Amino acid sequence: MKLLGDAADRGWARVERILVVLVALHTFAVGTGLFVVPAWALRFGGWRELPPLFFPRQAGVFHFVVGIGYLVEYFRFRSVALLLTAKSLAVVFLIGAAVLAQVPWFVPFAGVADGAMAVAVWYVHRRATATPTG
Repeated sequence: MKLLGDAADRGWARVERILVVLVALHTFAVGTGLFVVPAWALRFGGWRELPPLFFPRQAGVFHFVVGIGYLVEYFRFRSVALLLTAKSLAVVFLIGAAVLAQVPWFVPFAGVADGAMAVAVWYVHRRATATPTG
């Protein structure tokens, strides 16, 4: 029976690794859009008036830094604290902005998506790092 528990534990660790990489890839994709094609990315997200493109490009670079941070932290320490902190703060900011002001459709959508990613990573990390019983 212990063998099955060990295999299941390894399975959750594999799922966690894949999930962290997928979240980082998503972060890089958002960063790429904001950095490479900022006007298109903002229009796609529902913005009608565009700010100076320096600011979305800066946000793109920030996404690259954070995505790299997710991977470095996970592969060096097997931790997801940065990812969970960043996603949780993003949810508060994005949903708060959607509640307090009129914002394009993409703002609440991104808040819900970031929340879903945070919950998935939190749950899988708990399973992957759980102390085996028996």
